[in-house]
Amino acid sequence: MLPNKEFFEGIALKKCVTATYNKLRVTLAPHILYTRHDEMHVDAITVEREGQPPRELKLGTFKLSGLKDAVVEDRHFELSELFDATAEKYKDTTLLMVEL
Repeated sequence: MLPNKEFFEGIALKKCVTATYNKLRVTLAPHILYTRHDEMHVDAITVEREGQPPRELKLGTFKLSGLKDAVVEDRHFELSELFDATAEKYKDTTLLMVEL
């Protein structure tokens, strides 16, 4: 089984994923899964933190190993303009990306 297969599913279907990160419950709109320093990372928009929307939308980087108890939500998201699929850090490291 893939580690955090929920993030693969969330990216493929453009569905939000809720998980625990740094002891906080977060709902993410995952846009890309990639490797950095031999570890998997996901770049995602934080939609909610502890049930509340963030003050501002940003694209954050999360180490996949730090996201626990992930659940795919029945909540679709739209591609964010904050996501730049051509960013250098994704070159030759991308595992899965939202359909543009």
